[in-house]
Amino acid sequence: MNWWNDPAYRRYDAIICDGAVRSGKTLSMSLGFVLWASARFTGSSFALCGKTITSLRRNVVTPLIPLLSGYGFQCSEKVSRNYIDLTFLGRTNRFYLFGGKDEGSAALIQGMTLAGVFFDEAALMPRSFVEQALARCSVSGSKMWFNCNPDNPSHWFYTEWIKKAEEKNALCLHFTMDDNPSLSEAVKERYKRMYSGAFYDRFILGKWTASEGVVYPMFSEKLHVYSGHVECEKFVISCDYGTVNPSSFGLWGLSSGVWYRLKEYYYSSKREGASRTDEEHYAALEELAEGLDVSKVIVDPSAASFIECIRRHGRFRVVKAENDVVTGIRQVSTALKEGRLRFNESCRDIIREFRLYRWSEKAGSDAPIKENDHAMDDMRYFVADMFSRRNNCDPFAISVAR
Repeated sequence: MNWWNDPAYRRYDAIICDGAVRSGKTLSMSLGFVLWASARFTGSSFALCGKTITSLRRNVVTPLIPLLSGYGFQCSEKVSRNYIDLTFLGRTNRFYLFGGKDEGSAALIQGMTLAGVFFDEAALMPRSFVEQALARCSVSGSKMWFNCNPDNPSHWFYTEWIKKAEEKNALCLHFTMDDNPSLSEAVKERYKRMYSGAFYDRFILGKWTASEGVVYPMFSEKLHVYSGHVECEKFVISCDYGTVNPSSFGLWGLSSGVWYRLKEYYYSSKREGASRTDEEHYAALEELAEGLDVSKVIVDPSAASFIECIRRHGRFRVVKAENDVVTGIRQVSTALKEGRLRFNESCRDIIREFRLYRWSEKAGSDAPIKENDHAMDDMRYFVADMFSRRNNCDPFAISVAR
């Protein structure tokens, strides 16, 4: 938090903190950023950047404001205009909030003059946005602050900033969970149980590691496949829709905190030798839900015609699925590790795909091969929706908190 005032480090133009989840990167950096800005400048503008403004408020602003108030800062937030004025010892500076979610986000920050910028989860932002924000830091004495969890070692931020830290005159600090004194040993062990494979290397060990092999190595037929009947208190259907590609629907039931895939519909036009219309797929959906009160149907967001077909019939509440592939895979991995998903032995296609679904071996890729992925996708849609905060699931199961 005080590196900028230490004679050994203040020569650096930037600081990069990467490493494990829950290691204290965001809190220590955001507090240090504001303290530096308030000590070095007055009447200047700064940028606080996250993937979205919503995530930035949740991860940075909400925990930071009470701390600053405790230190004697006066905070005036203009929510509608996305900035915060902070006053300390007679010095006032303005901190603008930006979301860097896609290539178009760079235009939002273009034209500003900044004395410093803070990136929360820089590896999740497009390079164009980050570089546009950096180009805004033209005030004498400005500095750049980055934090992130590791990603693929071919990621642009790793190759252009971490590997070139000396060239960029950047101070690199690597964090582990042991750097966070607020974490108990029990909590650390819980996080270690949540992840496996590349996600364990990245989020627990803090390594920039490539994904390889099967996507869900933690899946075990012995542990995750069941037979017989389960009494459930809630039902949901998830759908991955295809015309040339297969369509996969899963019926899920909740019992004692575990979601069971009770039945599935899997139709491959190549395997069957004939395509099906939206109405024919809808008839299969009705059959899958027969006799049950299904709370909602979660559908592939690109399946516009099928979504409209479901709405037109008026029986089911339909919602568009979240389709962030890598985040969804991480959520499914955690749910499998914690034993919160199980699959009936009759669901043969999803069990088959678990064995075949693999990461791409293409250099620099951090995505699965687009084969044997249709039941995998409908499961991912289900988990991304039902294991989210708004559905009151344990946040440990989905968080990539710092």
